[in-house]
Parts: sequence; C-alpha cells; structure tokens
Amino acid sequence: MAAAAGGLATSSASSTQSNGNLRSQAVPCPQIQSQTFYKPLNSRTTSASNQRLCLKCESASQNLNSIHKEESKRSNVIALEQLKASAIDRYTKEKSSIIVIGLNVHTAPVDVREKLAIPEAQWPRAISDLCALNHIEEAAVLSTCNRMEIYAVALSQHRGVKEVTEWMSKISGVPVSELCQHRFMLYNKDATRHLFEVASGLDSIVLGEGQILAQVKQVKKLGQGVDGFNRKIGGLFEHAIITGKRVRTETNISSGSVSVSSAAVELALTKLPESSYATVRVLVIGAGKMGKLVIKHLAANGCKEMVVMNRTEEKVAVIREELKDIQIVYKPLSEMMGCAAEADVIFTCTASETPLFLKEHVQTFPADTEMARRLFIDISVPRNVEPCVSDLETVEIYNVDNLKDVVAANKEDRLRKAIEAQAIISEELQNFEAWKDSLEAVPTIKKLRAYLERIRASELDKCLSKMGDITDKQKKAIYDLSMGMMKKFLHGPMQQLRCDGRSDCQKPEEMLEIMHAVNRMFDLETEIILETVRTKMERTKK
Repeated sequence: MAAAAGGLATSSASSTQSNGNLRSQAVPCPQIQSQTFYKPLNSRTTSASNQRLCLKCESASQNLNSIHKEESKRSNVIALEQLKASAIDRYTKEKSSIIVIGLNVHTAPVDVREKLAIPEAQWPRAISDLCALNHIEEAAVLSTCNRMEIYAVALSQHRGVKEVTEWMSKISGVPVSELCQHRFMLYNKDATRHLFEVASGLDSIVLGEGQILAQVKQVKKLGQGVDGFNRKIGGLFEHAIITGKRVRTETNISSGSVSVSSAAVELALTKLPESSYATVRVLVIGAGKMGKLVIKHLAANGCKEMVVMNRTEEKVAVIREELKDIQIVYKPLSEMMGCAAEADVIFTCTASETPLFLKEHVQTFPADTEMARRLFIDISVPRNVEPCVSDLETVEIYNVDNLKDVVAANKEDRLRKAIEAQAIISEELQNFEAWKDSLEAVPTIKKLRAYLERIRASELDKCLSKMGDITDKQKKAIYDLSMGMMKKFLHGPMQQLRCDGRSDCQKPEEMLEIMHAVNRMFDLETEIILETVRTKMERTKK
C-alpha cells in the first residue's frame, strides 16, 4: 500500500515536471462554479478520471438546478427576511401608520390625473400589488374623475410613501419627480379626516356631491375579500361611509348642485342663448352612471328632447322608461360623428381611454348651429375630447376642471354648510380613533397571555421534576395552582386593557398609556412587530 502510494506520488511528480505549466492550465469543471481544480495524473488515468469527473459534474449540476429552483422560490422574500432581521432596530421606533398619497383636482391638472386613473375592475389587483410592497400592510384605491388616492397602512411612514410613489410612477409612466410636484400626503388623523371630508363631499368641486359617497362605498364593496383590504382599512372606509351619511342627513349640504353631472348641465345652461335648452340640439354620449345623471339633470332643467348614444340600447331604454315625458332618441356609437355635427351642445361621459373627438374630426363639422360656437362639455377622465380641439374658433370646450365656476357664487352658503359638516366629522374622527386604539390592545393582550403562559409552563415543569414521584392528584393540584396564579396576575392588566362596552372603561388615551407600559415592561413590542412581519412574509410567499 505504501509502495503504491509512493509510486503514485512519484508518477504525479513526474507528470508535473514534464508538464511544467499543467497546474496553471488546469480548467474547472464547466458545469460547476467551484474553487476545486482537477488535473490528469498521467495518460493512463486521464480517460477514467474524465469519466469520473463527468459523473461528478452531472450530479453537481442536478444539485445546482435543485438549489436554483429553491432560491427562485425564496427570491421574492429576501427583502422581507432582511426586514425581519432588522425589525427591532427599524420598527420599535415607529408604529404602523395610516397614510394617504394622491392627486386630486386641487393639486394636479386633468392631463396628469388621467394618466393615473385606475378603472374599478382593477382596484382589487391594485390592492394586491400595493400590499406586495415591503412596507405596506393594507391598502385601498379611490380613483374617480376628480382624484386618484391610495390609502394604506404602512409599517414605516417614509419607506411606505417612497414605495407607493414609485408604484404610482410605474403604473402611469409619470416620472417620480413630476408626481412629487402634484401629489399630496397625509398621515394618521389627517389622513382619516381627509377621507371623511371626501366622503362628505367637502373636498369635491361641487360641495356635497352625492356621487363621491357612492364611490367610497364601492371601494369597500370591491375590497371585501381581497387580501390586503383588512381590518384597519376596512374600518376606515366603514367609518367614512357613516360620516358621509350623517353629514348629508344632518346638514343642507345636498341642496343645489351636488354632483359633477348636475354642475355640467348648469355650466352648459349659462352658455346657452337665453339660458334655455328649449331651442338647442343636445347630444349625450354615454349612458352609464354619469351619463344617466346628465340626462336626468337635463330633463330637470327644461330639456325636452335629446339624442343619446351608447354602445347598446338597453341602458337608454331603461332611462327612457323613467323619463316618459322626455323625447330620448337612441343612436349607436357608429353614428357619433354625424350626430355630433348636427348638435349644438355635446356632453361626453364615457370610460374610453382614448379621445373620441380629435381636431381633424371636429374641424369638418358645419358651423351653422343655434349658437355662435359648438359647445363640448367633457366630464370624462381620461378626457373624451382632445385638448387641441379648443384651438378651433367654432368650438368651446369645458372639462371637469372648469366646473369650479358653477359653484363659485355659493361660497358663503358652502362655508356655513362646511362648518356644520366639520363638527360631525370631528365627532366621527374621535369615534374612529377610539375604535382604532382598541385594536392596538388586542395583540398586547394576546402576547402578554402567551408570555406568562410560557413562564408558567416552564416553572411548572421545573417544580414537577424536583418533586420526584407524586400522584396524579398532586400533579393536578400543582397545575391548578399555577393556572390560578396566572389568572389572578392577568386579571388587573386585562381589566385595564379591555373595554367590552363597560361604562367604567378607560379613556382611549389612558388605555394606550397602560398598553405601552405593559409592552415596555414585558418587552412585547418586539414580538408584536415580528408577528406583523411574519404575516407580511406569509402573504408574499403565496
């Protein structure tokens, strides 16, 4: 054996001498990224060595493929693993926050807003995408003709804002730098108050607009069952709906123009000869929610006949049945240009993502109308009428941003109604904060109970091991003693942390103070945070 080994060594050395540069020319197995290098010992063993190496390569390649598949599965949670590892340092300093980031009619022009518009059918998908971001726990999307707003529960305020802003840029193609010029951001109570004002119609172009409350209800309806539209965001929108209903019931905010549709009809009326629809030819394109409201407001303002265009006749037939005294003529969309050429006033309210009327279309329309210029009222977002159509001298265009003029005259009345509404909003804000604070106590109660149960079980095991051979009855007595002591110890903290509808329960601020004291005393905050991170990681792995 020794001689053989010596011969092998000699052969190896000889081979190395005859191939002075053999070591430097050794090539790693092409199928494995490894630091091990192989070299043939001599000409006799080269073939056998190559066979063995190929077998090793095959086996290693299979192992690597398996590893790569496993790594691929884990790739989408690497960032969250890092977040978990650093949770103590990064998250004990700040609690999760309710945030709202968005653009609305007050902060951004329509040409920016229309790029960010998200159709209702895509809201659930948007919620899922937002909650896949590292620092977003829950989310909701409110996208209307006047606003596009993202509501979220963020693990970290500034990181959450950064991620949501980048997501908005990605889906719209609007650079982050441009979004930052137009976006607004609010946190916690300010974010909650904003949504309550939106639901109440205080943030709309038309004070008390009724349609926005229906849209807030739709957010809650479409969010139900979507992973990411959870307890806090769901509760936020539920309280917003309650607030919106109270404001409309307890104030006169719904009197006058209460929707974009009614404001559009009133705006057009101010531009007509003798401020009357009696002698003008009216065309309404679109018979959806907005179109139906336009038709109803036209009827209420004296318009006795109109042409309505829609993809199908069914919706128009339903409206015609409701307004039997009004002559409503249905035309298919294929006749749109011909009907528009014959109309004096054209209302456009469709969900088309591209303009219906281009400059080259409109400039061919005849100029012989009842008015000096043909009137387009475009209340769609994205806009149905190309902006450059306004360059034509024969045309006058108004969009949703122009509706502010309709309500300007009622400023003093709006202010009075808004003051009344703000009192209700403040009351409901307090109710929501109390409800939200009560949620904060739930994880503390659960973690405190689990923490004490671990201590009880551990100390019980130690006691029983020291007592040696005792009867089952004695073991039960000791177990009952440990459980009784734990219950007695928990009774005081639980009474302070729970309200359960009792008249003597703590005020929200007192309960929070007690909760934070218990968290600090038993170091429960870290466990609660890590539980949140674990939940987020589990959602990401799905």
